[in-house]
Amino acid sequence: MSGLDDDGDGGPGHERLAALCHRLTERAPELGPEGSRLIDHITTEVRGGSSPEELEDSFDELEDLLLAAGFTAGLGSYRTDTPPVYQRFPGAGHPLLHVLACPGGGCARVEAPTPGTQAQCRIFGRPLREIRLRP
Repeated sequence: MSGLDDDGDGGPGHERLAALCHRLTERAPELGPEGSRLIDHITTEVRGGSSPEELEDSFDELEDLLLAAGFTAGLGSYRTDTPPVYQRFPGAGHPLLHVLACPGGGCARVEAPTPGTQAQCRIFGRPLREIRLRP
């Protein structure tokens, strides 16, 4: 597969925003009032239309707090939690040709759909959008 069919929305998205969204989905990190302020600031700004690139200083501060609190990956692409195990489709056929992604197109979060569940973006408070993969 060569990439995502992102309908021309641009590149792959902001990695640290994706990591923040993932962390908020799994379990909100306990970072005290300063961490809560930073998370609220980042999410409010992104919801308001700011690009994540404009918030790099805030992401740096939040990453420092995460590292100090024992989240060894900070906002990196490596996770301190276990990724889900994906099952192989039964029988022959075509592989999965769609994924769930950020509804705002601003981050790099991508997940395989899980039947019977509706994955939510914790930044925008909306369901993840389905996008097609190009073979």
